[in-house]
Amino acid sequence: MQAAAPTNKQVVEGFFQAVNERRLGDLAQYMALDVIDHNKIIFGEEDEPGAAFDGFRQQLDAFGEGRMRPDALVAEGDTVVARMTVTGIHTGYHPRMPEPTGRAFEVEQIWWLTVTDGRISQIRAVSDRLGMFVQLGWPMPSAD
Repeated sequence: MQAAAPTNKQVVEGFFQAVNERRLGDLAQYMALDVIDHNKIIFGEEDEPGAAFDGFRQQLDAFGEGRMRPDALVAEGDTVVARMTVTGIHTGYHPRMPEPTGRAFEVEQIWWLTVTDGRISQIRAVSDRLGMFVQLGWPMPSAD
């Protein structure tokens, strides 16, 4: 008897668990190799399909004790929406702020993930980046 394929919601749950456990080698089980990140996870991430893998690596390198806690997951069709609480401490290099500040942050985010053939194929996110910058003591980006 063959095991049932995971639901789209289970794929997303597994993805966040792998990120929180810093199992970067397992991300390909949850994200398509050509995943498109419409909001770019991190400043400096390449703007090409699949670049999200490096974006997550950079985020985890920059933020010790980083966590992405899904507070609610809603799934319909190929879409899973996650309301998140994201936390971390700036302990490592980040392209926007290379010198670690040692400061902590906690912000809310909303993620809209498309799951195709059992893997996340698209990521869209809305994040309280202003709140994150203020908490971390980072300079505000300019409009230039």
